Formats: sequence, C-alpha cells, structure tokens
Amino acid sequence: MRDVTRWLSAQGISIPDTPVLIETAIAVALTAAALALGWLAGRRLGPLITRFWEKRVGGHAEGLGARMCDIVRHGSVVILLAICAAFWPWHAPGALVIGFVEGIAAGLVIAAVLRGLGIPRWAAWTMGLIAFVAILANAIGGFDVIEVMLQRVGFDIGKRRFSLYSVLTIAVTLIVLFALVRLANRVTNHTIANARGFDPTQKLLFQKLAGIAVLVVAFFIGIDLLDVDLTAFAVFSGALGLAVGFGLQKTVGNLIAGIILLMDRSIKPGDVIVVGDSFGWVNKIGVRAVSVITRDGKEHLIPNENLMTQEVENWSYSDKNVRVRIPVGVSYASDLKLAQELMLRAATESPRVLDNPKPNVWLAGFGDSSVDHEILAWINDPEGGVGNVRSDVLNRVWKLFKENGVEIPFPQRDVWVKGLPEPSGGAKADSKTPAE
Repeated sequence: MRDVTRWLSAQGISIPDTPVLIETAIAVALTAAALALGWLAGRRLGPLITRFWEKRVGGHAEGLGARMCDIVRHGSVVILLAICAAFWPWHAPGALVIGFVEGIAAGLVIAAVLRGLGIPRWAAWTMGLIAFVAILANAIGGFDVIEVMLQRVGFDIGKRRFSLYSVLTIAVTLIVLFALVRLANRVTNHTIANARGFDPTQKLLFQKLAGIAVLVVAFFIGIDLLDVDLTAFAVFSGALGLAVGFGLQKTVGNLIAGIILLMDRSIKPGDVIVVGDSFGWVNKIGVRAVSVITRDGKEHLIPNENLMTQEVENWSYSDKNVRVRIPVGVSYASDLKLAQELMLRAATESPRVLDNPKPNVWLAGFGDSSVDHEILAWINDPEGGVGNVRSDVLNRVWKLFKENGVEIPFPQRDVWVKGLPEPSGGAKADSKTPAE
C-alpha cells in the first residue's frame, strides 16, 4: 500500500495519508450501515409509528400519516449519522461523506414533515435545501464562513442591521412556527374531539379557544427567537392600534360573536335555522362566519355578527319538534267529515310524521271554490327537510280522495251577460240567460 502511495505521489497525484484514508473508509462504511438501518427502521417501525400517529390525531393525520414511513427512514439516518459525527473528530473527507448524506436525509425529513402539515411545496423544499446546506457546511467547518458572507450582504437602519442572514433567519423561524402551530392544532383538536363529558358545542368552543391560545404562544415565542425589541414600536403603537381597530373591526366583531354563539349555545352545528332568505342546517361555526347548507346543497357563509344582530329562527334550539302546515281544499259538495278523516289518515301514515304530538286537521275557512282545510303534522328531524314531508302527505291525500270519491275542486266561474241583441227571428232574448 505504501509503495502504491509513493508511486502515485511520484506521478504528481496527491494521496491522503493512510490514517485519513482509513478514516474515510470507516465513514463510508458507517454511512452505508446508517442507510441500511434507516431502511430497516422505516420498514419495521414506520407502520407502528403511523398507527400511533393516526390514533393520536385521527382524521387530521392524512398528510403526515402517508409520509410517516419515509420520515422514520430518513430520520433514523440523520440520528445515526449525527451520533457518528459527535463521537469522533473526523477529518475533511470523512466529515464530508457523513455531512453530505446526513444533510440530504435531514432535508428530506424536513420537506416531508412540512408538506404533511400543509406547508406549500416551494417553502417545504426550500427549508429542506437550507437544512442540507447548513448541515454540510457545519460538517466541514464552513458554517461560520457562510454566516459571515450572509451577514455582509445587507444594510443598517439605526443600530440594527438587516442582512441576508437575518432575512433567512426570519423566514425559517416563521415557517417553523407555522408548522408547529398546525401540528399543535391538529393534536389539540383531536384530543378535545375525543374528550368525554362535553357536548359537541363545548368541544367546538374549546377547540377555538385552544387555537387562539396556540397562536398567542407562537407569537411570543417568535418575538423571543427573533429578538424583537417591542419598545422600538412604542412610537407607532398608537397609530397602529387605531389602524387595526378600524381595519379589523368587523373581523374582531365576528370573532367575538362566534365565541359568544358557542358559549350561550344559541346556535349549534346541526341546528336548522332561518336567517333572512337563507334556510338550512348549520354545518360549521368558524372564526369569521357560520356555514349554513340549504336543501339545494348550496352553502351560505353568514358572518357571525349578523347572527347576533338579526332575527334568527332556530327550529331546533330547545326542541327539534317542528309543526308542518299543509293546506288542502275540498269541494263544497263533498262529505267534510269523511274528507277530514282521510286527511288525518294520510298524515298519520306518513313515516316522518310523529304520533305524539298527534297530527290534526283544522277547517281554515270557506274559499271561493273550496272548503279550506289545514293539516297540522309534527316532525322531529327538520334537518331532513320540510317540503318532502308536505309532498308525501299530499300524495297520500290525493290517493285516498280518489279512492273514496272526495272531490278536489278547481276554480269555476259562471258568467251572466246582460243586454244581448234581439235575435233575427224576433224573439226577445232572456236578459238573464247564462252564457255557456
């Protein structure tokens, strides 16, 4: 080996010292072992961690759950190579091998985690690239050089310097905090949703409050990490507060109104409400608006503040029983008692009509061409619609009336024409002859 090294050196080819060469070979072997163990961990531990994550996060686990095996595989490589780098002072070739593979694995882990948390693709891969460069530079001892170069590119404002390094630091901090907020919201939402002893409205309220608390904590953590001096904004605090007060007045009002709606439980998800011309059931109470889905499948977003200031009909506020009025006309020549019995029978046989309270039939008035009745039927599932109940009862009424000879009238008019001209035969026309 030494003879080969001397011969190559004599030819002008620089060969590292034997210890460095051996160290590099060990680094390559350890890197290969870390990759193999990472693959094994992803294959064996990945499914177990995926099931645990899905159990903890439930329906919110779709993004990270699908990527969990890859995260475990690459994350294991990062951990093993970080241990190797920490327990031995590697020279440049070995450090380069370990740092290069560790940087790639770390970049893939960060990109997968951020994509799983809903971060845009460009931001996730940018963060992965930054992690790769930082780990590789740190491994070969060039991180300080890169930091100095980035610090030189910038400008000064007063006593504070804004450089490319500070811009990257701010961007990385914001992306990491945003990802942590998304992760914390998913975990807390699933935990609250599975908590016992609370109704759905209380769970929704706690989820909203927990989300606000997470945002506040993330804000102060970001202020601390970025070393922002809040006293520097004291001059602008008054104007900023006034601008925010005017600009976000509606937003803050809707936020507070949404919290009040959840606290007093006047409107809950699943309630059937009528607001102006919008009729449907409440699908979701958000921070800004309430989602109401109509029977046509249209989703109306009604600002929370409108539900606090406008008149709202809640058909299921304290009781879900709703009375449906169904008008029916009967001919004057028909047997009213028989017709009323048939109407009551039609309402009773309808599957959605309740037996208690019992349906009833009222004589509403005497119309121009019919005796007007009104069938009063009760249902306890208004979210299923009202028009279909009315249609079902009327179809049954029509069938029973046909079977029993009860006539459903239609408007008729008798027209009397006065002052007809005398016929050519000389006979006088009757002044009150009905026209046919």
